[in-house]
Amino acid sequence: MKRLCLAVALATLALPSLAAAQAYPSRPITFIVPYGAGGPVDVLARALSEPMRSALGQPIVIENIVGANGTIGVGRAVHAAPDGYTVSIGNWPSHITNGAIYNLNYDIQKDLVPVARLPQNPYIAVVRKDLPANDLKEFMAWLKANPDKATEGTAGLGSGQHISGVYFQKITGVKFQFVPYKSGSSDIIRDITAGHIDFTFDQAITSLSHIKGGNVRALAVTSDKRLEAAPEIPTVDEAGAPGIYISTW
Repeated sequence: MKRLCLAVALATLALPSLAAAQAYPSRPITFIVPYGAGGPVDVLARALSEPMRSALGQPIVIENIVGANGTIGVGRAVHAAPDGYTVSIGNWPSHITNGAIYNLNYDIQKDLVPVARLPQNPYIAVVRKDLPANDLKEFMAWLKANPDKATEGTAGLGSGQHISGVYFQKITGVKFQFVPYKSGSSDIIRDITAGHIDFTFDQAITSLSHIKGGNVRALAVTSDKRLEAAPEIPTVDEAGAPGIYISTW
C-alpha cells in the first residue's frame, strides 16, 4: 500500500507504463487546486506552474475546484485518467484529515502518489482591526468574557483554520463560533476586513499584505520563531499562549 508522507503537499495520479506510452509529457498538464483563487494553496500552485512549464516543456493549466474542504477537487484528480496529466496540490487538511472526517468516494492512501514536499508554514492569528484587544492576552480575555459570541472564519470542517481553532479552544478554554467559507482564505480575510467576522488563523502568504496595509491586525504567529518577513509579529510564546505551535504544509 502506498501512503502519503505527512509532509507531502503535491500528489499526482500514477503514470502509465513508460514502455507503452509516448514521451511524457506530450500535452498540457492540468494542475488542480482544491481551494479558491487567491488562497495560499492557489498562490503556491501559480508560483510553481512557471518552473514546471519550463522544465516539462508543456503548458500548466490551473483549475480551482472548490468545496467540502478540498474533497471535491482532490476527488476530481483521483477520478481523472491515470496518465500523469492531472496533478493535485493540497495540504494536510485536503490530503490527510479529510480521510478521517468525510465519507469519501476515494482512498487518500491508495489513490494518490506523493511527488514532492512543499513548504511548511506557521499560521498568524489575524483579527479585525477594531476588535477591542491589543494583543493575544487581551484577545483571550475578550473571548472568555464573550463566550460563543466571537466568530472565526474557516475553509470548512477539517480545514487548517478549523483545526487550529479547535486546538486553540482546547488549550486556552475559550469558546467561539466557526463560520465556514467555500472558497477559503481570500474571502475570509475580506470579511474580517469588512468586520463581518472577528478573526482567523491564516498563512502569511495571503494575510501579510492585509496586515501591513492596516486592513487587519496580527496578534501572534503560531511558532517559536518570528517570521523573517514580519519580525514585528510576536510568537505565541511571547504573546502569552506558550507552546501553541500550529503549522501547515
